Amino acid sequence: MRAVVFDAHGPFENLTVRDLPKPEIGPEEYLVQVRAVSLNGFDPMVMRGIPGLRTPLPMIPGADIMGIVAAAGAAVPPGRFFKGQRVGIDPSTDTGMMGETRRGGLCEYMSVEAKYLVPIPDAVSDHQAACLPTAYATAHRMLFTRGQLQAGEKVLILGASGGVGTSCIQLSKAAGAEVVAVSSTAAKASALRALGADHVIDASQEDFVEAVWQLFGKPRTRGGGGGVDVCVNYSGGESWARSLRTVRQGGRILTCGATGGYDPKTDIRYIWSFELSILGCNGWEREDHLQMLDMIAQGQFSPVIDRIVDMAEIRDAMRDLAERKVVGKVVLEVGPA
Repeated sequence: MRAVVFDAHGPFENLTVRDLPKPEIGPEEYLVQVRAVSLNGFDPMVMRGIPGLRTPLPMIPGADIMGIVAAAGAAVPPGRFFKGQRVGIDPSTDTGMMGETRRGGLCEYMSVEAKYLVPIPDAVSDHQAACLPTAYATAHRMLFTRGQLQAGEKVLILGASGGVGTSCIQLSKAAGAEVVAVSSTAAKASALRALGADHVIDASQEDFVEAVWQLFGKPRTRGGGGGVDVCVNYSGGESWARSLRTVRQGGRILTCGATGGYDPKTDIRYIWSFELSILGCNGWEREDHLQMLDMIAQGQFSPVIDRIVDMAEIRDAMRDLAERKVVGKVVLEVGPA
């Protein structure tokens, strides 16, 4: 079977497409013929090597996976999933995260335990399903389970053009929130406006903290007022301490990652002075994945897809993602539709 593989961490030139043996399935597993996989922000990071993360080599990247059931193991109960059924895969397993510490989905076939398969509704396309669950399901849990986002609240989203960022824009708008999206270029700003953001801040042209103050006023420690209710910051890095200055008294800061650096300098005076709540989100639950599929099937939104390419174009796709040239998700086609 064809597979995208890297044998060593380092440059994207280490990614190759080559033939590997077709996996055998265990008695409680399904054989899934993969059709499409989308990339996430952590894929280039894993490729380059993440300190403290033990990635077994050779590694197949890709965590957001959809395919069709090709066969069932001998001990799989009948009637659970049928041959030819379209399924998504939950990549967060008991033995590790696919594409990080367990082989991912950029290959023509995978053996997967039954409990990690998710049925795809007929109204959801292959490419839409391949955008789940990592970004959208995480955004759903971060905004609603952890962040308790309410209609009418003001939400500031940093890194808004990425998979999680575009997810947060769409989900926040669907919930009736007022969305402020921060972009790094004018071209991305235009795309985020088209996506539904009420306000877009081009960080290459203006300071996002001052821009928020101009929109809503400077947050005050007495009497409330000013700033946003919720700030989504999964960038970390140099934006972390500055983002604390955008949130109103009693507001919330939500995070699910640190693409710009996990050990930033901060200023905890803002946390106690403004009585801020900092809420972390470590991924998603199965219910979030199912909820996203249902929302897509109901026409409430569609995942933002930057482009669809063959998996042989993995190097360019991974490089563009790392260089932040992507708005939304890059989907790689693995097998025939």
